[in-house]
Amino acid sequence: MSERKTGQPYSMEEILSFDRIKRAMTNRILDQIEDLWQGKEPVGAEQISKIISDEWQKVKEAVRSSPAAKAAFRKYLERTVSEQIDKLVKEDRGELESLGVVEKSL
Repeated sequence: MSERKTGQPYSMEEILSFDRIKRAMTNRILDQIEDLWQGKEPVGAEQISKIISDEWQKVKEAVRSSPAAKAAFRKYLERTVSEQIDKLVKEDRGELESLGVVEKSL
């Protein structure tokens, strides 16, 4: 049986790619279902869906708080801010040039 990681947060290695996420989630979900079952009645579809949904939320939180996600968000913000500033400069270029603003400073 696989090492039990049910209550542990996801490691960075587990959330590097979709195939790794799927593998890690599958293992954790199967472990949880086996723990619930313990030779008793079968686990219902609603219980399985809830376990999957809860585990998916844990994965998303792990991805959102990862260093890679923070770096990607920073790049997105830099690009978005730069595009908006460029748009403003383009709109008001003539006025600003008439007030002495030059293309590049020395």
